[in-house]
Amino acid sequence: MSLVKVGVIGIGNIGSSHVQMLNRGQIEGATLTAICSRNENRIEWVKNHTIGDIQVYKDEETFLNESEIDAILIATPHYSHPELAKKAFDKGMHVLIEKPAGVYTKNVLEMNEAAKSCGKVFGIMYNQRANPLYQKLRDLIQSGQLGDIKRTNLIITDSYRPQSYYDSSKWRATWKGEGGGVLLNQALHQLDILQWTTGYMPKRIRAVCSLGKYHNIEVEDDVTAYVEYENGATGVFITSTGEVPGTNRFEVVGDRGKVVVENEELIFYQLTQSEREFNTSFTGGFGKPEYRKINIPVKGENANHSSIIQNWIDAIIKGSPLLAPGEEGVKAVEITNAIYLSSWLNQPIELPIDVDFYYEKLQEKINHSTFEKQNVSNVTLDVTGTH
Repeated sequence: MSLVKVGVIGIGNIGSSHVQMLNRGQIEGATLTAICSRNENRIEWVKNHTIGDIQVYKDEETFLNESEIDAILIATPHYSHPELAKKAFDKGMHVLIEKPAGVYTKNVLEMNEAAKSCGKVFGIMYNQRANPLYQKLRDLIQSGQLGDIKRTNLIITDSYRPQSYYDSSKWRATWKGEGGGVLLNQALHQLDILQWTTGYMPKRIRAVCSLGKYHNIEVEDDVTAYVEYENGATGVFITSTGEVPGTNRFEVVGDRGKVVVENEELIFYQLTQSEREFNTSFTGGFGKPEYRKINIPVKGENANHSSIIQNWIDAIIKGSPLLAPGEEGVKAVEITNAIYLSSWLNQPIELPIDVDFYYEKLQEKINHSTFEKQNVSNVTLDVTGTH
C-alpha cells in the first residue's frame, strides 16, 4: 500500500485539526478520503476549509460501509471510542483513536481484544510520547542511569479552562457525556507519561477529586492523588483546570539522582554514588552524596499530533513500530478509574481494579445525576491541538 485512504469521524476541536493536517498533505503516505459528522455546521466547515473530493457522511454505519477507506481516525466524544474502533476492526480498517481509549476499563479491554483478533494497526493519540523531553526522560530511566525509582511528583495545573469552555457543548464535563473531567480530558496525557517513562503502573492509589470546585460542572476540576508502586516507591499526582499561571513539572527521584522536566528543559541531578550505597558506607554525621547538575540538551521539536499520525501511517505502510500502540491506552484509563474509585469510596484502591465494579459505580453516577447544564453555547472552540 503506497497511499492510505483515511477517514475522520468527529469534526470537533481536535478532529478539525486532523482534517486540515491530512488534507494539506502534511502526513506523507496518507490522503483524506472521507469525513463523518452529524453536525451540519461542522460539515459546512469541512466544505469551506478543505480542497479536493472528500466524501461526507452523516451516518456512521454508512460511513463505515461505503466510504472504502483503509484507515479511520476517531475523534468523537469519549464513550464512543471503543465501540467505533470495534466496528472499524470488524470492517478490516486500521484505527487511530483520540485519547482517552475509553471511559471505563472494561470496554477498553474488549476493544483491545478486537484489535488483537483483527491484526490491523491500532494506535492512540498519546502525542506527548512524541515530545523529545519525555523521550529523553524515558531513556534515562530505562537505561538505569537514575537507578531504582524512589519517588515521582507530577503537577499538571497549566491547563486552565474558563466556564465558557465547559459551556461549549452539552456533553462536556458530565458523567453521562464525558465520563469525567480534568483526569480524562486534560491530564490523561500526563498519566500516560507517568507510567510510560517510568515503566511502572501504580499498585495502590489514594485520591481526592473535587467536583466543580472552580466551575459549574458535575465532574472533577481539581485532583490530588497519592500513589504507591510495587518496588516501594511513592508518588504524588496533582492536576486542575482552575489555576493560573499553573505548573507543568515532572520530577522523578532515583537512588542515583533526580530528573526534572519543566519549562521545556530537562535537568539531571546526578549523584556520584548511589544514595543507598552512601547511606550504608558513610560514617560521618551529616554527610550526603555529591552530585552534579546536568542540563541535558534535547534535540528536535515536539511535533505533537502530526508525529503520532505520521508514525501510524508509517506503521501501516512500512511496518514501523508504533510509538503509541492503541492497546496501551488502557493503562492511563485504569489509573483514572482507580483515582475516581478512591475518591468516591474514600479509601485506597488496589490495581488492577475490579472492572465490573467500576462500571457499576459509574452507572450510579450517571443514573443519579441531577445536574443540568445552563447556557450551553454549542460552538466549536477555536482551539488547535487541545481538548
